[in-house]
Amino acid sequence: MEAIRVEELVRTRITTAEQLEAAVGTPTPAILDKHTTFTTPLMREYIEQARFFVLATSDADGNCDCSPRGDLHSRVLFPDEKTLVLPDRPGNRRADSYRNILENPHVGILFLVPGIDEVVRVNGTASLSTDPDLLAELAMSGKPAQLAVIVQIDEAYLHCARAILRAELWDPQTWADPGTVPSLRDILAEQHNLKLEDLEPARQEAYRAELY
Repeated sequence: MEAIRVEELVRTRITTAEQLEAAVGTPTPAILDKHTTFTTPLMREYIEQARFFVLATSDADGNCDCSPRGDLHSRVLFPDEKTLVLPDRPGNRRADSYRNILENPHVGILFLVPGIDEVVRVNGTASLSTDPDLLAELAMSGKPAQLAVIVQIDEAYLHCARAILRAELWDPQTWADPGTVPSLRDILAEQHNLKLEDLEPARQEAYRAELY
């Protein structure tokens, strides 16, 4: 493949909604109206089985962050049809998502159920809480959540399976051999010019023993 020329990319850059629609087409009325401002019982049941979700945030300047979250058993709570509560577990303490929420409360969440092709998306405004009773209700392995993310829902809707199907995400026969995937240790060493002997053995990160 020939090297991509930056000047060509600049020349073909999309800058208007008209150019975008010319490239991707226009959605049908059913697609435009597919979201609701609340969750339904079946949507909540789906989310309650979504052991993995991704939380998207941005700061006041629009700098974005996307953070993966997960538990073997979902602990997402629904105080009512327009509110959901997410748990926070021990991590690296950067708290990028939460610093963003303090500046800009708008969030997007993508919920996935392993083995299911369709996903559920929720957009809303978030706040953070350390209410002891709430954190206890979000407990996992006998340990309460560190904090709770309370989301007031603006939009809730289903997302079709095309991306999951294209990636064949849930088909083990398509998964990479772990030995061929660069390890966190090797990437970190390359990224920061570190010596491998100064780092933990590949794929033996200490945090694996301290998930909660």
